[in-house]
Amino acid sequence: MSVSQFNLPDVGEGLTEAEIVSWKVKPGDDVKVNDVIVEIETAKSLVELPCPFAGVVETLLVDEGQTVDVGTPIIAVRTGSGPAPAAAAPGAAEDMLPAPAPETEPAEPAEERQAVLVGYGPRSTTAARRQRKAPAGALAEPPAPEPPAPAPAAPAAPAAPAAPAAPEPTGGRVSVLAKPPVRKLAKDLGVDLAAVVPTGPNGTITRDDVQAAAAAPAPAATPAVAPTGTGWDGLPRQERVAIRSVRKATAQAVTTSAFTAPHVTEFVTVDVTRTMKLVERLRDAREFRDVKLSPLAVLAKAVCIAARRTPDVNARWDDTAGEIVVQRYVNLGIAAATPRGLVVPNVKDADRLPLRELAVAINQLAATAREGKTPPADMLGGTISITNVGVFGVDTGTPILPPGEAAIVAFGAVRKQPWVHKGSVKPRWVTTLALSFDHRLVDGEQGSRFLADLAALLEDPGNALVWG
Repeated sequence: MSVSQFNLPDVGEGLTEAEIVSWKVKPGDDVKVNDVIVEIETAKSLVELPCPFAGVVETLLVDEGQTVDVGTPIIAVRTGSGPAPAAAAPGAAEDMLPAPAPETEPAEPAEERQAVLVGYGPRSTTAARRQRKAPAGALAEPPAPEPPAPAPAAPAAPAAPAAPAAPEPTGGRVSVLAKPPVRKLAKDLGVDLAAVVPTGPNGTITRDDVQAAAAAPAPAATPAVAPTGTGWDGLPRQERVAIRSVRKATAQAVTTSAFTAPHVTEFVTVDVTRTMKLVERLRDAREFRDVKLSPLAVLAKAVCIAARRTPDVNARWDDTAGEIVVQRYVNLGIAAATPRGLVVPNVKDADRLPLRELAVAINQLAATAREGKTPPADMLGGTISITNVGVFGVDTGTPILPPGEAAIVAFGAVRKQPWVHKGSVKPRWVTTLALSFDHRLVDGEQGSRFLADLAALLEDPGNALVWG
C-alpha cells in the first residue's frame, strides 16, 4: 500500500495560488477517481476539484481558509491494496507520519525524533550517519572510522559566568502539532499556536488548549491598536479582511489598466423610448416568451453592430510585439457584481448571435457569476465590455478598462424624464451612455463615432436593419 499526494493544480491559465474553501472529504473516507474532494477559490472563480486516484483519505494537508501556491500538496490518499498503517496515539493518528521502519543496522545514537504533521514542515532532528554495507563479494575491510569527537578542553581559569545560551532548535518542541480543525480554530480566535502549551498525546495541541489560550488575558504592556467598543449594529468598530482571490485579482487588474492605458471617457444622453417599446413587444412574442429580455441585451447587440463600423474600439495593443491587433470578432464582456467581487466574463463570438441567443447567453453568464461558478475560460479573451451601472440607480460613470481591451461602455439608469420630442416637451425614457477607451488605440474621432452609433441604435433600433 502506498500513499499518494495530490498537488494543487493550475485550474486556469497562469493562476499561481488558490484558497481552500471547503473540504468534501475527511480522513478515513473512501474516494474514487473523479470524486469531488475539495472546493477552492481562485482569483477568477470557485472550482470543485476531483480526485485523480482511488483509495482512502489519509490526511488533509491544508486547512480550510488557507491560501496555497499551485503545486502544493493538499491531500494524501492511501492507494493500492493491503492493510492500513498501524494507528498512532488516539486523537493524533490521522495527522502524524507513520513510524519509521526498523533499522537493519546499528546506528550511532541520534537526538530524539520529533513527530510532525504531514505537510507542516520537516523534522527538526538529524539522524546520525550509518555505516555502509560492503557490496556482496567484496573484501571484508573495516569501515572508515567516523571523525573522532573533539576531546574535552582542558579546564581554563575561572571566568565571569556567561548568560545562559538560548536552547538549540533541536533541543525542544519546534514543530507545532495540531489537527487542521484545531489550526482553523486558532486562526479564527487569533491565537498563535507556537505560544500554546500542548496537553494532548505526544505534545499535540487540542481545542481546549487553544480556547484556554484565547481566554487568557493579554499582556498588560501590549497597547490596543484598534478603536474599542462597538460600531454599527453592535459589531466591532473595525474589522480586517484578508485581500484574496477575486478582490485581489481585481485590484491588480484595474491598477495595471489605469496606469498602462491612457483613459478617455465620453458621454451621451439618449432618448431610448423606442428601445423600451421594442423590448415590451418582444417579451410578448412567441420567440421570446421563455427568455428574460432586458434593454441590456439590446445594448449588447448595438455594441456588436457599432464595433463592426468602428473596429478600433475592438482592437488590442500588443506592447511586446509593437503591434495593434485587429480583432474581427466580438467577445463581449459583461461586468457582474458578485459577493466575491467584480468579475467580467464574456460571451464568445457575441457578434454572431441573434438577439434571442445573445439575451440567453447574458442571462446565463450573470447567473453563473452570482453563484461564483464562472469557469476560467469565460474570463479570458474579452475584446470589449459593458458595465450596467443603471441596475443600481446610477446615471453613469467613468469605467476602467479591463486589461487588454480598448473600450468599455457604461449603461446608466433608464428613467422617465422631460424631453423635447417633435417640438413638444414630453415624458420620455432617457438614459446616459459613457464610453471609456484607450487613447493609444482610439482617437477622439473614432470614440465619438462609436458612441454616436450606439446612441443612434438605441434611439431607433430600426437602424440595425440598415447597418447590420
